[in-house]
Amino acid sequence: MVLRRTLALVVLAAGLTTLGASPAGAITGNYQQDFAHSYVGLVAFYDSAGNFTHRCSGSLIAPSVFLTAGHCTDATTGATQARIWFEQDAGVGFDASTGTPAPSGYPVSGGVTSHTFYNYGFANFAGFPDTHDVGLVILDQPISQSKYASQFTSFPALAAAGSLDGLAKKRGQQDVTFTVSGYGLSLVNPVKLLSFRERLTATEKLNNLGNSLTDGFNIQTSASPGSGRGGTCSGDSGGPLLYGTTDTIVAVNSFGLNDNCRGNDFMYRVDRGPVLDWILAHTPASERSLIRIVSL
Repeated sequence: MVLRRTLALVVLAAGLTTLGASPAGAITGNYQQDFAHSYVGLVAFYDSAGNFTHRCSGSLIAPSVFLTAGHCTDATTGATQARIWFEQDAGVGFDASTGTPAPSGYPVSGGVTSHTFYNYGFANFAGFPDTHDVGLVILDQPISQSKYASQFTSFPALAAAGSLDGLAKKRGQQDVTFTVSGYGLSLVNPVKLLSFRERLTATEKLNNLGNSLTDGFNIQTSASPGSGRGGTCSGDSGGPLLYGTTDTIVAVNSFGLNDNCRGNDFMYRVDRGPVLDWILAHTPASERSLIRIVSL
């Protein structure tokens, strides 16, 4: 399984093994620049000495609450602080004319900061397929006190418990599509990693909700570029899986089975009662009423 977390490709074998230190950066296949989902941000994590550890994508669902994957906020990464950018182009030094990947490193200023993370219980895929792969990053200051305040007139909603179960049964899986957004790798092969570090978006279709890899906890979607669709890759971890063309989050980007980010994507569902309860319990009390939970 390939986690969609780090600057480098991270693979689950006996444990987590970093295969390189090449920059990461966006949605694969038939993607386009994403100016619509301004609540999707790039989060970079650092240890107590200020050294970069890894990066992910995620969504601001309340003034101080950034929803991402549990493996992004896993304590074993050593991260103690984070910085989040919401610019569509959060990259540094990417040369669009030559395709030269961005150098390592991120802006030393800008964005918003956090020193508080929560993890739903992700433990290196223990208990698979219920990996508990959900995390929260709590901003040091609400977004209203940052330079991004004007772009956050509203926040994305979370799908109500069981929304996908009823939807797939009623409409047929072939009719269910999703929108993905994130800052992960755009191209991976054995010799090349391509990173734009831009927020990109693509459409995926539902493949399965009930096989041994999903079993009611994950969503299997197609990462095939056919029919104008796209997929996700390393660095997209924690980014939202949005129902159709709405701003309703049904899952967060979790893992893949292919080192080159082809085939299928797997997202950990948030449309489950225990997950929604956990999110609300770890949201500042003053912001809980701002978390929107809607039926599809």
